[in-house]
Amino acid sequence: MSKSPSSGYFIIWSSFAIALIFQVTPWPSDFAVFRPSWLILVTIYWVLALPDRVNVGTALILGLLWDLILGSTLGVRGLMMSLLIYVVALNFQMIRNVSLWRQAFMIFGLTIAGRLIEFWCEAVVSGASFNVSLLYSGITNFLIWPWLFSFLRHIRQTYIPH
Repeated sequence: MSKSPSSGYFIIWSSFAIALIFQVTPWPSDFAVFRPSWLILVTIYWVLALPDRVNVGTALILGLLWDLILGSTLGVRGLMMSLLIYVVALNFQMIRNVSLWRQAFMIFGLTIAGRLIEFWCEAVVSGASFNVSLLYSGITNFLIWPWLFSFLRHIRQTYIPH
């Protein structure tokens, strides 16, 4: 694969497409509460790695696509993704310079915050009720982050020019 600047965007958007597919793929009902937030995790990685290419606008577009695919209230996930990525982009240098496990703790907190923002928006619009199981995916995100980070770093170092 060539290392032209345009190939970098292709790799990044391909990873978003794969994450979006993983995000909306159905899970067995017993395990659905543990579904990782693939799209959030991949977006956070790219904001940390290449903040000049992936930003809050990218997060908004991805969140709106996520809403459209799920057929849910338009803008809920767009707002949630934008707010989370804004916090990450604001602190990307600090987050980048801590260990992977500390990053995983931060990811845990961010994804829990994202789920709470998502719930709050849904509650305002449609009167959704709170269920603690909404927060279980944060544990899965915590456990997946070090491996996803390492995998995406390998992809970036192999295929995206500096």
